[in-house]
Amino acid sequence: MVDPAYSRPISLKEPMWITPEERSANITKDLKVAARRFLCPACGREFSLFQSRAVACKFCPQANQNCPNVRCPHCDSEFPIKGFIVPDKQDSVRINNYTDNVFNNFDDTYNRR
Repeated sequence: MVDPAYSRPISLKEPMWITPEERSANITKDLKVAARRFLCPACGREFSLFQSRAVACKFCPQANQNCPNVRCPHCDSEFPIKGFIVPDKQDSVRINNYTDNVFNNFDDTYNRR
């Protein structure tokens, strides 16, 4: 049986503890939400938004254009971010912008010649 608290949506507006070690490593609430693990409703396997964007959405043209969906890297099923990872549009836009920025900066730094 899946623990409902484990897979419930989490919002950037909810109180979230960041340890001094996390703070010194520049870990933010955005990163903690994007890296949080979730269960795919279709296959039941775990993944994070980072995994989704980096693996399943890597070559999708909408992956860095504020896409409202998340794709399971295991079964390739797609679901709306709203209610699955974050509860409202403001949160989903903020998380999308954050992950897009992380991956765009990674590409600019490591993958382009």
